[in-house]
Amino acid sequence: METPGRETPLQNDRENGWKEQEKAQDEAHYRKLFWKFVALILLCSLVPLFLVGWGINQYFLSFTRDKILHSLETRILNHRRSIELFLRSRQITLQTLARTHSKEFLSNPENLRHTFRVLNLHYENTFTDLGIIDHRGEHLAYVGPFELIDKNYFQADWFKNVMKTDVYISDIFMGFRRSPHFVIAATQLKGSQKWILRATINLDSFEALVEDFMTGESGDVYLVNEHGVLQTTPRFKGEIMEEDPYHIPPERHAGVDIYRYASRIRSPEKDVNKQLVATTWLKAPAWMLVFRQNYQEAFPGLYQTLQTTLVFLAVCSLILCLVTVLITKYMVRVVKKRDQESDALNRQLLQAGKLAAVGELSAGVAHEINNPLGIILTEKQLLLDSIETNPDLESEIKTLISASMTQISEQVRRCKHLTQNLLRFARRTQSIMDWVDMNGFLQELVDLMKREASFGGISFELDLDAKARPLFTDASQLQQVFLNLINNALDAHEGLSHGTIRIRTRQGEGGLTVEVEDTGCGISPENRDRIFDPFFTTKPVGRGTGLGLSICYGIVKRLGGEISLESAVGQGTTFRVFLPAASPKE
Repeated sequence: METPGRETPLQNDRENGWKEQEKAQDEAHYRKLFWKFVALILLCSLVPLFLVGWGINQYFLSFTRDKILHSLETRILNHRRSIELFLRSRQITLQTLARTHSKEFLSNPENLRHTFRVLNLHYENTFTDLGIIDHRGEHLAYVGPFELIDKNYFQADWFKNVMKTDVYISDIFMGFRRSPHFVIAATQLKGSQKWILRATINLDSFEALVEDFMTGESGDVYLVNEHGVLQTTPRFKGEIMEEDPYHIPPERHAGVDIYRYASRIRSPEKDVNKQLVATTWLKAPAWMLVFRQNYQEAFPGLYQTLQTTLVFLAVCSLILCLVTVLITKYMVRVVKKRDQESDALNRQLLQAGKLAAVGELSAGVAHEINNPLGIILTEKQLLLDSIETNPDLESEIKTLISASMTQISEQVRRCKHLTQNLLRFARRTQSIMDWVDMNGFLQELVDLMKREASFGGISFELDLDAKARPLFTDASQLQQVFLNLINNALDAHEGLSHGTIRIRTRQGEGGLTVEVEDTGCGISPENRDRIFDPFFTTKPVGRGTGLGLSICYGIVKRLGGEISLESAVGQGTTFRVFLPAASPKE
């Protein structure tokens, strides 16, 4: 970067517009790069995460579902056995009574009443009534709360069915009492004629047994016969002896059917849109035990697992997104920094190439100048010799010619001094670590720049410390540093009629300090902190690359030194370079 000179408002506007455009393009490029990195990292991390999460979730859901269904199957089979045991025990009891007691004994009202009382004591009042019926359907004796002693059952369905077998359990029916009930009847032969011991089961006790099953808030359990008629009252929808509103297919077999069932029937609390249904058939009578429950309640662990998995994936996704953004920001910053360093290095290499070319040109010019200078000196000596050997020349002319020859010798000496400086400059374009006398080195640079400075009315003042010791450093790189500082000092006087550049050296304990001070326009406070940044310049477009001081800063740092500045607007700028006695080996 170069020290800023004076610019016109138009130049400033053009320069600022160009900088803003370039900055906007760079920002757009790095922003696009940022989102590409984010998308790539998230794609490579979230896709495997969701695949693994989905696989684990599916395995766990399947495992848990199978476990819950197996548990439900076991429970409903056990409940079916409990109902069958309830009916079977009462059926066997009636068969035993019919086989161990005669029709005459049980037809005695007192005996029948005593038997009824003993049965209810043993079975906890699960019998509503008890009666003895002959083969014509007439009551021989009756114990119970209804007036049925004069009723004839010859045309009743249950009577016809029981006469065909030894024992029978009826479906729910109304009968003479006009209320839902079912009976268990056992037959016994008296000679060639059958008689029947019939008992009515307490429906409330039986329904309590059927409903004694863990159903939860949405669960329901009930019995349906093979014609789809309800044998107990469901919890939410339907009444006993009505058609099952859910119309479950009566596929009869010994196992348990478990499946999902969709329904639009509204329960008192919620819509039952998807339910888990389990069915199993009792051996006798031909009733189907139905268990229904909302799918979500039937599988609480599944939904909890699904929610936990979703929360886990969401948290992991957020963490990955956050980490991705942070990592990508860091990566883009690194790329941006590397790009800037690469651009700065390319500029530095380009500058070094230019210096090398200038060095080769300087060497060629110096050699070309030395040849005519040698001829001039030879011809001068011939003229002097001819003057000395010619006595006819007047003394005044001899004096004038001698003065001219002396002037020619002086100018030739100056040209030789200039060509020697050019040759030294050419040799320094190659990077070589060697001992450098900084006072002589700076004097040579000033000699090279004096003529250019004089065109702008700028003079050099040297204040070189006589105690300055040689430094083991790279003369070619120092040449680039101080040529750049001197050029910047010259540019700082643009628009001024005159100025001064002062160069000082001061020997310290650890090395040498070189100051380059100018009386130019100075640097504004807002630009001082950015003066060594790559690509920062306040010069018009085409006048500066913004790399000069950045390269100087990098060179001084690599040589183990420090560079700083002091400046005041309108008063001038001082660059202070500290160089160690010996630069680092690397």
